[in-house]
Amino acid sequence: MTRVTIESGICGFKTTVTARMEEDGKNVSIAIESGCEMVESMAGQLKSLNKMSVFTGFLANPVYRAADKHLKHTACPVPSGIIKALEAEAGFCLPKNATIVFEREMP
Repeated sequence: MTRVTIESGICGFKTTVTARMEEDGKNVSIAIESGCEMVESMAGQLKSLNKMSVFTGFLANPVYRAADKHLKHTACPVPSGIIKALEAEAGFCLPKNATIVFEREMP
């Protein structure tokens, strides 16, 4: 089981993604809990994903296709976090935190 917590930034929403390899060894069950209504509506389309979908391009990827239908903010890090959880659970990468850090010069 792999669990990823995504803190999306200024919106203040926190999302938890739990990925669990299914018995067939080909699919991963995905459970998503979020304070964001858009992410919650997207979660219904992503209950089980083929582990090979991590290698699908952006336009055909089932996670990004669901995001396109439900999310208004294209900078939302949740879709990427879902894919990171899926690839770690599938054994395609080691689990390692990813970050986005803002650096601004003040006038």
